[in-house]
Amino acid sequence: MAITAAMVKELRDSTGAGMMDAKKALTENDGNIEAAVDWLRTKGLAKAAKKSGRTAAEGLVAVAVSGGKGVAVEVNSETDFVAKNADFQKMVAGIAQTALGVSDVDALKAADMGGKSVEQTVTDAVAVIGENMSVRRMAAIEGGTVVNYVHNAAADGMGNIGVLVAMTGDNEAFGRQVAMHIAAMPPIGMTEDDVDPAVRAREKAVFVGQAQEAGKSEAGVESWSEKQVAKFIKESTLMNQKFVIDNKKTVAQAAKEAGVAITGYIRLAVGEGIEKVEEDFAAEVAKLGG
Repeated sequence: MAITAAMVKELRDSTGAGMMDAKKALTENDGNIEAAVDWLRTKGLAKAAKKSGRTAAEGLVAVAVSGGKGVAVEVNSETDFVAKNADFQKMVAGIAQTALGVSDVDALKAADMGGKSVEQTVTDAVAVIGENMSVRRMAAIEGGTVVNYVHNAAADGMGNIGVLVAMTGDNEAFGRQVAMHIAAMPPIGMTEDDVDPAVRAREKAVFVGQAQEAGKSEAGVESWSEKQVAKFIKESTLMNQKFVIDNKKTVAQAAKEAGVAITGYIRLAVGEGIEKVEEDFAAEVAKLGG
């Protein structure tokens, strides 16, 4: 029986298995979905699927630097207990090192790590540890010098927030300070030119609404909202922000004095953008009892 992409998708959606595993399961079972599910369960590849509906919003961000390239990788788990697990941390460190050799998260998942793919390594870890996990994001940066900083480090090179800063010059101590600044004051871009027009429009709409609520005239609404947008962008773009190490200077001024030019940055924080399902302890216990 011909195995179609739709069949593979259906099996993946129902089991959480990887694409190649789902295709193989269907091939081995002549396209029979139920038999393919059982095949995956038999192989231990569907254990992760039972847990795939649970939100994996904890975990670690790991950073790795080699020469003029740096990478940051987010690997999620369901609880912060797993983030403290030595085996999980060892796996995350290996994934970060593997990321140095690829360009994006899809290539990372398919990359070899100790004889099997990163995706398969994570699936195997789910079966052992018993929590849903995933390699969620990866970002890479290159520059003359790349420095890193990890906030709330759980182990060497990994923690809740990972930052990479690329720059010209070899003042790594200053680069580390800039990375700390970025961790504390997340910018929305390097300069005004880097701000997404959608972000600018959204902020403008908010300020227009505030001005209208305050009863300003039509001309007053436009003038005030434009000033507020300009202020927001100035306070939110890296080179214009007041440097947390010395708030009498902007980051741009501090970089000039340090003899470096910042050429780029990456900031990843665990779980950002993931909608967490909050549930109180009593409700959890009640569920177990039911």
